[in-house]
Amino acid sequence: MESKWLHDFVALAEQGNFSKAAEVRFVTQPAFSRRIRSLENWMGVPLVQRDRHPMVLTAAGENFLEQARLLLSQIYGIRGQLRQSLNEHHSLNFMAQPSLAVTFFPGWIHRLRPQLGDSLIRLNTGHYQDALEQFMAGSVDFLLCFSCDEVSPELKRPDVERRVVGQDRMVLVSAADADGLPLHGLSTAQPLRLLLYPPTSFLGDLVQRKCLPALSEQAWRPVCENALGEGLKALALQGDGASFLPASLVREELAQGRLVELPLSAWVRLDIELCCRQPFRSEQVALCWQQICQTVT
Repeated sequence: MESKWLHDFVALAEQGNFSKAAEVRFVTQPAFSRRIRSLENWMGVPLVQRDRHPMVLTAAGENFLEQARLLLSQIYGIRGQLRQSLNEHHSLNFMAQPSLAVTFFPGWIHRLRPQLGDSLIRLNTGHYQDALEQFMAGSVDFLLCFSCDEVSPELKRPDVERRVVGQDRMVLVSAADADGLPLHGLSTAQPLRLLLYPPTSFLGDLVQRKCLPALSEQAWRPVCENALGEGLKALALQGDGASFLPASLVREELAQGRLVELPLSAWVRLDIELCCRQPFRSEQVALCWQQICQTVT
């Protein structure tokens, strides 16, 4: 059981159809439908009559709806009590995509630390959709993420403030041979072996939309998918294929000559954004956001 399944079920009951509920929950409709099905499998009973239009809950679903709301209320009530006991008002809670948590956040928060005083910094990581859900649910104060308007329209909201705090770019890299040449270079003779993010992920969607067209006439074929950039980098270093990765993730390997950047007709820029949602949870969060805005302007 995952708490987000309860949120999904309540949203479905309130919205009355899958597409609207998926939009409210900031996920695609297929992913939303799978999560409702997972909840039903866990409960062991059908909760939704899918053959009815408009959608209606089953008798079991109607009985469970109030219990789901009560469970969520209890969960967040307990969380609030625990946070107060830990002096939560003097903490700052960040959520970041995994690669940014490793390559960007440590140096950035170190430079910002003099303005933040003795605040307790908490950093959680999650893939884009999970990170977005936690941010929109108020589980964290700040969301640190790669930004591309075509891929992340959910953040275009009046209650979400956004600031660009850094930049990166997507590069196509391959392991190098003994002469420093790419093991998997661009060639019209044979398809390029590609190691890819899943197309349903944020960076996978970006690669599909922006990076693959930059290969122009180069034929290619996928040989492996991995949701973690570190995993794709490890596969590339082994010589299993070429991969589109954030430049910050492979900076050391490129400098050491272990990876080689392949030339493209155009490279894809990535903005790194910090997002904060109004109203602020505490004065500490408001002060932090003010300091960040002054730093990046």
